[in-house]
Amino acid sequence: MLFRTLSAAVYGIEADLVEIEVNLTPTRGETDSISSVVIVGLPDLAVRESRERIRAAITNTSFFFPFHKTTINLAPADVRKEGASFDLPIAIGILGASGELGDVESLEEVISVGELSLDGRVRPIRGALSIAMMARDKGIKSLILPEENTNEAAVVQGVRVFPAKNLRQVVDLIKALRRGDAIECVRVDSKSLKVGDSRYRVDFSEVRGQHQAKRALEIASAGGHNVLMIGSPGSGKTMLAKRLPTILPPLEFEEALEITKIHSVAGLTGKKGLVTERPFRSPHHTISDAGLIGGGAVPRPGEVSLAHNGVLFLDELPEFDRSVLEALRQPLEDKCVTISRASMSVTFPANFTLVAAMNPCPCGYFGSGRECRCTPAQIQRYVNKVSGPLLDRIDIHIEVPAVDIRELRSRSASMSESSSAIRERVVRARKIQLQRFAKEGIFFNSAMSSSQIRKYCELDSESESILEQAILRQGLSARAHDRILKVARTIADLDGSEKIQPRHIAEAVMYRSLDRTYWI
Repeated sequence: MLFRTLSAAVYGIEADLVEIEVNLTPTRGETDSISSVVIVGLPDLAVRESRERIRAAITNTSFFFPFHKTTINLAPADVRKEGASFDLPIAIGILGASGELGDVESLEEVISVGELSLDGRVRPIRGALSIAMMARDKGIKSLILPEENTNEAAVVQGVRVFPAKNLRQVVDLIKALRRGDAIECVRVDSKSLKVGDSRYRVDFSEVRGQHQAKRALEIASAGGHNVLMIGSPGSGKTMLAKRLPTILPPLEFEEALEITKIHSVAGLTGKKGLVTERPFRSPHHTISDAGLIGGGAVPRPGEVSLAHNGVLFLDELPEFDRSVLEALRQPLEDKCVTISRASMSVTFPANFTLVAAMNPCPCGYFGSGRECRCTPAQIQRYVNKVSGPLLDRIDIHIEVPAVDIRELRSRSASMSESSSAIRERVVRARKIQLQRFAKEGIFFNSAMSSSQIRKYCELDSESESILEQAILRQGLSARAHDRILKVARTIADLDGSEKIQPRHIAEAVMYRSLDRTYWI
């Protein structure tokens, strides 16, 4: 008997429909009493191993595993099938072909995914949100998922999501669906998720001093600019970076869906469902290229994609491997990462704000007031670990000096400006940019092209003079020239000014002054 059912495979962050066909052929008196199971359709090792898991799961849930030659086809046959998420639909196909689901030949109105344990329990899978969105787009109304994945998938409207605890429960559920019984599905009201209403455990009011650094991070948040902080150990670079998400604009629902899809594919969502806070990723400097950018035999998102719509913090920047840092150049420009393999090519989004931190020298105390024993050659060799092309892609360079003890102990320091107050100014500046670029296809000042810079960053004669002197004195590149104008445009937006004023250019130039101090 032939039985058809539906499942899904996730490639990158998108899901594709997979049709599973199960055919049972009588053994015709062959001596081997154990039925043979053949899986075709480009299965990987995990899918081929599922034969024994499925056999044990069916037997241990008191169903009869047929004594037939069982042929299982995963269509389309020219696309590789990977992972253990096909266990549940294959088991449903075998039970359907053997008559356990009643007198039906197919189950094409339901998608099912899940890994089976030997006792029939259904284990969680990756990419549940992508599968739910694919089911909605294909017009398939019902989706059976492991119980741990249902909150994540249920945010998609137009799809009924049913939890699966074990194989026995799934069979009963399918029979009830075939009868047309009213069955309660998992429902999640997107309004109840409070996307964009996150309360962080950290706040900028806790930061003592560092007014210039806080101002630089405010500008970075308002315009989507990347930041490099240079300072001695203990000056507060990490503390400042961890508080950057608290002043970024609140998440929109569609942004939350994008973030959740990426984290779901990486297996990082679990029972919490939709991600409602902007991500903050801080990988260790020993990370590999594949860990940062993404990769593997089955391409998985790296840290740059996990930081999508959030912050990627690279502490001790010169300690990262040179090849790892150079791999950042493409996602910083394109806001996405494409990973190519012989069998497929997948693209992961990577629109993040880069915040990097480093010491001014190997010992960390150059220019801090404490004794520095590093020679000029050692300092130059240390800072040159970070290439010029990468630095040119970082809009704001800021020095973070050690906090004065009087300011550190002052009681008035506790009255520092809160994250919510800074965020209000950032949101106002972002609204100005959204209106400005409504027909341009971009959202932030940092994404402006050369033609857009000429269009939206016109300068008066005094501002032109300040910019020209800065370029000549500091020997800045053409890319640095464009970065200064982008930052000046953001400062003007924060100031509520329609035109860029000389003071805006002067402040933007100040954020490139380290180019000449450290990189010669």
